[in-house]
Amino acid sequence: MIATRYRWAVNQADVRLLKDGDLETREENLRQLLVQAEDGDASAKETLRALVRDYPDYHRSLYSRAMNRAEVFGDDTLREPLLAALADTRYNCQAWAAMGCAALGIGDAIPGLVAMLDHAQDIARDQAVIALGVLGDESVVPALAPLLHDSITGMRERAAEALGMIGGDAALAALWDEFENRRYYRIGYIASALSEFAPAIIPRLVEAAASDDPDKRYWAAVALGSTGDDRAIPTLERLMADDRGSTVFDGMVSVAAKKGLRTLRRIQAAIAARES
Repeated sequence: MIATRYRWAVNQADVRLLKDGDLETREENLRQLLVQAEDGDASAKETLRALVRDYPDYHRSLYSRAMNRAEVFGDDTLREPLLAALADTRYNCQAWAAMGCAALGIGDAIPGLVAMLDHAQDIARDQAVIALGVLGDESVVPALAPLLHDSITGMRERAAEALGMIGGDAALAALWDEFENRRYYRIGYIASALSEFAPAIIPRLVEAAASDDPDKRYWAAVALGSTGDDRAIPTLERLMADDRGSTVFDGMVSVAAKKGLRTLRRIQAAIAARES
């Protein structure tokens, strides 16, 4: 009954613009609808919601492009069709359904997103990880943590970012283990994720910056700079002035500290600009 009422509210002429004609023309029509929706056009928004609700009736290209902008037109009526698309291997737009679930904060998607971590398509795995980070449920940390060891660099980066967004003791433990027991030489993504736990993480990073291991000092400097916290400044200044250590990939600790200070100042400036 409710779905029928929604369908009657849709501008049928707009629907035909997305169903009739060559694909290039339909994609341009979709772009125009998204512009109108962003400007607050209620009819355009409802047409776009109809595309998501009746997704098998539309070309996958239109669906994926629409889901890239789900926040412009999405609402609670899309929960069930998004969950359906998330599990629909035949339509093959699970990555974009994950994107929509993240944009609209659909927590019911979490089991389906976790299942997608083993998806055959890298883009589906990527979007599942991103969505899990956005939804922020700590229960998924055990599923995300092994991805910090993934053979694909981009997947390791997205898993670290997701864990940083989720937060909590379990996420921190997984990230810190990777910081301490580095399986890869370049772990800037781990350092960035650890900075999300500031200010509580700062004493631990300061201690790491005094390690005998120059690689650990290097990445501690990167993480401290990314916190944007004044409490990191004395350690970064000391490393910049006195540390002549170099990493296994020929990175200089002093240079990392100098860049870290620069990053810290940029973060502080950006915060000050927002607040003013």
